[in-house]
Amino acid sequence: MVIWLIGMSGAGKTTIARKLRDLWSESYPNTVLVDGDEIREIMQQDQQKDSHTIAGRRKNAERITALCQWLDQQNINVVCSILSIFPDLRAQNRSNFSNYFEVFIDVPIEVLASRDTNNLYAPAMKGEVFDVVGIDIHFPVPEAPDLVIDNSKDGLDVEATAWEILEAAQAI
Repeated sequence: MVIWLIGMSGAGKTTIARKLRDLWSESYPNTVLVDGDEIREIMQQDQQKDSHTIAGRRKNAERITALCQWLDQQNINVVCSILSIFPDLRAQNRSNFSNYFEVFIDVPIEVLASRDTNNLYAPAMKGEVFDVVGIDIHFPVPEAPDLVIDNSKDGLDVEATAWEILEAAQAI
Protein backbone atom coordinates (compact mmCIF):
# COMPACT_ATOMS: atom_id res chain seq x y z
CA MET A 1 0.00 0.00 0.00
CA VAL A 2 1.09 3.56 -0.70
CA ILE A 3 -0.15 6.38 1.49
CA TRP A 4 0.47 9.63 -0.41
CA LEU A 5 0.54 12.82 1.71
CA ILE A 6 0.02 15.99 -0.32
CA GLY A 7 0.34 19.60 0.76
CA MET A 8 2.31 22.77 0.30
CA SER A 9 5.63 23.50 1.95
CA GLY A 10 5.18 23.90 5.69
CA ALA A 11 1.84 22.07 5.80
CA GLY A 12 3.22 19.36 8.08
CA LYS A 13 3.52 16.52 5.56
CA THR A 14 6.92 15.26 6.66
CA THR A 15 6.16 15.50 10.39
CA ILE A 16 2.93 13.55 9.96
CA ALA A 17 4.59 11.11 7.54
CA ARG A 18 7.39 10.27 9.98
CA LYS A 19 4.92 9.50 12.75
CA LEU A 20 2.72 7.53 10.37
CA ARG A 21 5.69 5.44 9.21
CA ASP A 22 6.70 4.79 12.83
CA LEU A 23 3.20 3.64 13.80
CA TRP A 24 2.67 1.53 10.70
CA SER A 25 6.06 -0.16 10.97
CA GLU A 26 5.21 -1.42 14.47
CA SER A 27 2.86 -3.93 12.82
CA TYR A 28 4.42 -3.99 9.36
CA PRO A 29 8.22 -3.56 9.48
CA ASN A 30 8.29 -3.49 5.67
CA THR A 31 7.23 0.17 5.75
CA VAL A 32 9.36 3.02 4.41
CA LEU A 33 9.14 6.79 4.17
CA VAL A 34 9.76 8.49 0.84
CA ASP A 35 10.03 12.25 1.32
CA GLY A 36 10.12 14.57 -1.69
CA ASP A 37 12.80 16.85 -0.26
CA GLU A 38 14.99 13.93 0.80
CA ILE A 39 14.76 12.29 -2.63
CA ARG A 40 15.65 15.61 -4.25
CA GLU A 41 18.75 15.74 -2.03
CA ILE A 42 19.69 12.07 -2.54
CA MET A 43 19.46 12.46 -6.31
CA GLN A 44 21.41 15.73 -5.99
CA GLN A 45 18.66 17.48 -7.91
CA ASP A 46 18.73 20.27 -5.32
CA GLN A 47 22.15 21.21 -6.70
CA GLN A 48 20.83 21.80 -10.21
CA LYS A 49 19.88 25.27 -11.39
CA ASP A 50 16.39 24.31 -12.54
CA SER A 51 15.52 21.98 -9.65
CA HIS A 52 12.53 24.02 -8.47
CA THR A 53 11.14 25.03 -11.86
CA ILE A 54 8.06 23.25 -13.13
CA ALA A 55 10.30 21.00 -15.27
CA GLY A 56 12.63 20.25 -12.35
CA ARG A 57 9.70 19.54 -10.06
CA ARG A 58 8.19 17.25 -12.69
CA LYS A 59 11.43 15.29 -12.97
CA ASN A 60 11.57 14.85 -9.18
CA ALA A 61 7.89 13.86 -9.00
CA GLU A 62 8.35 11.26 -11.74
CA ARG A 63 11.35 9.79 -9.89
CA ILE A 64 9.38 9.61 -6.67
CA THR A 65 6.39 8.01 -8.38
CA ALA A 66 8.64 5.41 -10.04
CA LEU A 67 10.43 4.71 -6.75
CA CYS A 68 7.13 4.25 -4.90
CA GLN A 69 5.83 1.95 -7.63
CA TRP A 70 9.03 -0.13 -7.46
CA LEU A 71 8.71 -0.45 -3.67
CA ASP A 72 4.99 -1.24 -3.93
CA GLN A 73 5.68 -4.03 -6.43
CA GLN A 74 7.91 -5.62 -3.77
CA ASN A 75 5.11 -5.50 -1.18
CA ILE A 76 6.80 -2.73 0.76
CA ASN A 77 4.42 -0.26 2.38
CA VAL A 78 5.20 3.34 1.47
CA VAL A 79 4.41 6.61 3.19
CA CYS A 80 5.19 9.33 0.67
CA SER A 81 5.21 13.03 1.54
CA ILE A 82 5.33 15.26 -1.51
CA LEU A 83 3.97 18.56 -2.85
CA SER A 84 2.36 16.55 -5.65
CA ILE A 85 1.50 19.39 -8.04
CA PHE A 86 0.87 17.12 -11.02
CA PRO A 87 -2.70 15.76 -11.05
CA ASP A 88 -1.90 13.40 -13.94
CA LEU A 89 0.74 11.64 -11.82
CA ARG A 90 -1.74 11.27 -8.96
CA ALA A 91 -4.23 9.74 -11.39
CA GLN A 92 -1.54 7.30 -12.53
CA ASN A 93 -0.90 6.39 -8.90
CA ARG A 94 -4.50 5.26 -8.50
CA SER A 95 -4.06 2.96 -11.51
CA ASN A 96 -0.49 1.76 -10.96
CA PHE A 97 -0.18 1.15 -7.24
CA SER A 98 -1.59 -2.01 -5.66
CA ASN A 99 -3.44 0.09 -3.10
CA TYR A 100 -3.28 3.90 -3.07
CA PHE A 101 -4.56 6.20 -0.33
CA GLU A 102 -4.32 9.95 -0.93
CA VAL A 103 -4.28 12.40 1.98
CA PHE A 104 -4.40 16.16 1.50
CA ILE A 105 -2.86 18.17 4.34
CA ASP A 106 -4.85 21.36 3.93
CA VAL A 107 -3.38 24.64 5.11
CA PRO A 108 -4.32 27.92 3.41
CA ILE A 109 -1.44 29.91 1.93
CA GLU A 110 -2.17 32.78 4.34
CA VAL A 111 -1.52 30.48 7.31
CA LEU A 112 1.58 28.98 5.71
CA ALA A 113 2.92 32.46 4.99
CA SER A 114 2.28 33.57 8.59
CA ARG A 115 4.09 30.51 9.94
CA ASP A 116 6.77 30.50 7.21
CA THR A 117 8.68 27.72 8.99
CA ASN A 118 11.07 27.33 6.04
CA ASN A 119 11.55 31.08 5.39
CA LEU A 120 10.22 30.48 1.92
CA TYR A 121 7.05 32.46 1.48
CA ALA A 122 8.17 35.93 2.66
CA PRO A 123 11.10 36.12 0.20
CA ALA A 124 8.87 34.78 -2.60
CA MET A 125 6.18 37.38 -1.87
CA LYS A 126 8.84 40.09 -2.05
CA GLY A 127 10.03 38.76 -5.41
CA GLU A 128 13.42 37.75 -4.00
CA VAL A 129 13.02 34.06 -4.87
CA PHE A 130 11.03 32.35 -7.57
CA ASP A 131 9.52 28.96 -8.38
CA VAL A 132 7.67 28.72 -5.06
CA VAL A 133 4.55 26.58 -5.07
CA GLY A 134 1.59 28.61 -3.86
CA ILE A 135 3.17 31.91 -4.88
CA ASP A 136 4.34 31.86 -8.51
CA ILE A 137 3.69 28.18 -9.19
CA HIS A 138 0.07 27.10 -8.95
CA PHE A 139 -0.81 24.46 -6.37
CA PRO A 140 -3.67 22.34 -7.75
CA VAL A 141 -5.73 21.26 -4.77
CA PRO A 142 -6.48 17.53 -5.04
CA GLU A 143 -9.98 17.04 -6.43
CA ALA A 144 -10.86 13.78 -4.69
CA PRO A 145 -8.43 12.86 -1.92
CA ASP A 146 -9.35 9.88 0.23
CA LEU A 147 -8.89 12.00 3.36
CA VAL A 148 -8.41 15.70 4.12
CA ILE A 149 -6.53 16.79 7.24
CA ASP A 150 -7.02 20.42 8.27
CA ASN A 151 -3.74 21.65 9.74
CA SER A 152 -4.61 25.34 9.66
CA LYS A 153 -4.73 25.72 13.44
CA ASP A 154 -1.78 25.46 15.79
CA GLY A 155 -1.47 22.43 18.02
CA LEU A 156 -2.21 19.53 15.67
CA ASP A 157 -1.94 16.21 17.53
CA VAL A 158 0.49 14.51 15.15
CA GLU A 159 0.13 11.05 16.64
CA ALA A 160 -3.67 11.18 16.61
CA THR A 161 -3.56 12.43 13.03
CA ALA A 162 -1.20 9.62 12.00
CA TRP A 163 -3.53 7.07 13.60
CA GLU A 164 -6.53 8.63 11.80
CA ILE A 165 -4.76 8.29 8.46
CA LEU A 166 -3.58 4.75 9.12
CA GLU A 167 -7.00 3.55 10.26
CA ALA A 168 -8.74 5.16 7.29
CA ALA A 169 -6.19 3.73 4.82
CA GLN A 170 -6.44 0.23 6.23
CA ALA A 171 -10.24 0.36 6.12
CA ILE A 172 -10.34 0.52 2.32
